[in-house]
Amino acid sequence: MSDFGAGGILPVDKPEGPTSHDVVQMARRALRERRIGHTGTLDPFASGLMLLCVGRATRIAEFLTGLDKTYQAVARLGVRTDTLDRDGEVVREDEGWRELDPARVERVLADTIGTSMQVPPQFSARKVEGVRMHRRARRGEHVELEPRPITIHAMDLVELDLPLVRFRLRCSSGTYVRAIARDVGESLGVGAHLTELRRTAVGSFGVEGAVHPDRLSDAEQVRGAWMEPLRALVHLPCLDVDEEAVSALRQGREISTCHPVPGSPVVAAFDERLVAVGEVLDGTFRPRKVFVQ
Repeated sequence: MSDFGAGGILPVDKPEGPTSHDVVQMARRALRERRIGHTGTLDPFASGLMLLCVGRATRIAEFLTGLDKTYQAVARLGVRTDTLDRDGEVVREDEGWRELDPARVERVLADTIGTSMQVPPQFSARKVEGVRMHRRARRGEHVELEPRPITIHAMDLVELDLPLVRFRLRCSSGTYVRAIARDVGESLGVGAHLTELRRTAVGSFGVEGAVHPDRLSDAEQVRGAWMEPLRALVHLPCLDVDEEAVSALRQGREISTCHPVPGSPVVAAFDERLVAVGEVLDGTFRPRKVFVQ
């Protein structure tokens, strides 16, 4: 299926177990295309939507990584683990969850909404001095990590069956849901870790219709889920251009425009095809990446 190398976005429904890298490797073998990357890691114990950038579409990955993510998750109160999830070693248990008022749990969840500073987990893919934190943590190293700003746009309690708390949230890219479970548990005074995590959406793209890795060799399934690059960039302002402009952009030249949205990035499109991504400044579209040959 090497024809997919022309470029596009493939939504994949990652199951629990494999790493995000494993899923990329599966896609490379099934599609016979080496140029495949993804736009956001999922932990091995997590499942859900990954957007794979295939072929020439790897060049638009940077415009997708910052999209908001939507998750469904389950936190187990009263048990802390070193990884903040079910795969870690238990470091402390607290039976105080038995005395918790359900209304208080709901309030603490609601209080997470908004922008705050989050301390990343010790077990994470974040690099410190060139070494990923999960490698340092497994060696017994502890690094004081700087908190980073995150935004939780929505947080809904789905089900409360203490000590289990099932919730749904939409958050900014780079948010660690494991750390949210940790912080909720600390706010309640009993600790917590994440037992389930499923990503249900990336931006406006839902997991419904995504391809399971086991079906990546099914050309019909892949084509049914396949997104052309322009469709994947629907969240960006779009500038419709004519054939003359396409010729100029193909050569990397700027074009004049009365596009009302200044700044970057802006998509240039012709006949429902992606031509370039760039910025509009002083009435001029300046291409950063050109996608026509």
